[in-house]
Amino acid sequence: MKILFFGRGLISTQYAWAFEQAGHTVEFYVRKGRKETLGSRIALEMWDARKGKKLIKESWNVKLHEEILPDYDLIIVSVNTEQLPQAAQFLSTAAGNTPILLFNNIWQDLKSSIAPLPMNNVVFGFPGAGGGIADNKLRGGFMKMVFLEKPRPGTELINNKVKGLFESAHFKISWIKDMQSWLWNHFAMNAAMEAEVLKRGSFPAIMNHRDSFANVGKHMREMVPVLKARGAKSDMILLLLTKIPPVLLGILFNKVIFAKGSLPRLFMEYNNSKAGFAVREVVREAKKAGIPLPRLTRAIENTEYAKEI
Repeated sequence: MKILFFGRGLISTQYAWAFEQAGHTVEFYVRKGRKETLGSRIALEMWDARKGKKLIKESWNVKLHEEILPDYDLIIVSVNTEQLPQAAQFLSTAAGNTPILLFNNIWQDLKSSIAPLPMNNVVFGFPGAGGGIADNKLRGGFMKMVFLEKPRPGTELINNKVKGLFESAHFKISWIKDMQSWLWNHFAMNAAMEAEVLKRGSFPAIMNHRDSFANVGKHMREMVPVLKARGAKSDMILLLLTKIPPVLLGILFNKVIFAKGSLPRLFMEYNNSKAGFAVREVVREAKKAGIPLPRLTRAIENTEYAKEI
């Protein structure tokens, strides 16, 4: 397949590398002026967990374009959530009839999140990867599992194309029946994590405080009424973070999920992204619904996001 990745970000770069290794042609669309800034190579230091745990270290040659041509089999979009409306608007004319995999975190309802793109030309998914990029060096990695929505009426052909792509690169697919609820719950989890990051100063810093993940559980419990008001259905993410007592949750995250040497911990330690957007969006939604969120509101009190609510 010939695949175009929208942007040369963390997620796009890692999966593009994996697909190229599987024999596919991968290219990147970047904004005007970015091609020269980014250059034709990127340093990779990433963990590949599809078969065991393998460290990839190489300088990888990438092909960047500042325009989108109509000769791709698939466009994969993975951008910061706040960039999604602009990306969807651009692709509604630039992508033509090329099918799109939206590999992204989303807080809006699915149809609104991609407007004016047609729903029957888009499938939704979520990566199993993490890390960060700094000074044109990527440090991170990806797991074997990726998450894809089960086909909707009209998207069966695109789903099969996406399924074949990931399976050709030896990824395992977890099919999500209710992608809308799954993404809402996952976004809320991100907001809970970001609230703690704002308190500690960075994603790596929360690893140095034993009560960080207990607090994440408390933040998540506070958001349950917001999720219910939206109509989100409970899933394993929500049940894990709200039903387990915070103290036990902290132990589970510190000793098991983010144990020293584990890939999730490494991904967190490499994460240099800015926190706060997810918190702002959830607090904004809660205010509209008249639902108090004291913990999350305090988290952004002295940030630029407080002025935007």
